[in-house]
Amino acid sequence: MFKDLRRQRALKRVTPGDGRALKPFRWWQSLSRALFYLRLTADDGRQSVYAVDVRHGRQDSNGHVHADLYLDGRHHAKSRLPAVFPVPGGAVEVRASGFGLKRCHYVTDEGTENQLVPDRDSAEGRRAHFDRSHPALSRWTGAVSAVVLVVALLLLLVQLAEQLTRPEEIAQYVGSFTSPVDLSGWANTALGVVTAVASTERALRLRYSRLLDGAAG
Repeated sequence: MFKDLRRQRALKRVTPGDGRALKPFRWWQSLSRALFYLRLTADDGRQSVYAVDVRHGRQDSNGHVHADLYLDGRHHAKSRLPAVFPVPGGAVEVRASGFGLKRCHYVTDEGTENQLVPDRDSAEGRRAHFDRSHPALSRWTGAVSAVVLVVALLLLLVQLAEQLTRPEEIAQYVGSFTSPVDLSGWANTALGVVTAVASTERALRLRYSRLLDGAAG
């Protein structure tokens, strides 16, 4: 029920496009832009190409990031994230995380989901190419990212437990907890950097866990 209500609100946020042309992806936009494509074939055999363009660094006056939908290279619609764009046979759903996109999928009316194809020059496209070219190494890279986030979450929890049980008013009821790991300032900074890199790597594959990536964000 709540999912349907969120979807309806997202559909109401969609506004018509202005017909401008889609600009090609540039290499310097790797960390600030995501560009994905969806090819749909109509019953008469005519093929249309939809493109979802998200500029992470561009925010409106309320701090919202927007997604632009292009149809055959022309601006077709716009919505702030999270976005749901109606297209033939279903809708394109776009959601962002603190490190990129966590969802850019075509969801059919029957409920089937397919991730859109990233532009080959984008960071997501290069990560997808790496996965196709070196599948084993790609799996290891993904596993390392997940392990980094698990370790970071555990360290966060034990440090938080120590802080919460430090006051005498609380310690007298539940006891005090001393973290077995005492990280220095530079170690915490290094952990933050490594965690951000791991979450960014997962975002390039549109992988997201509310527990792991949400805590990192």
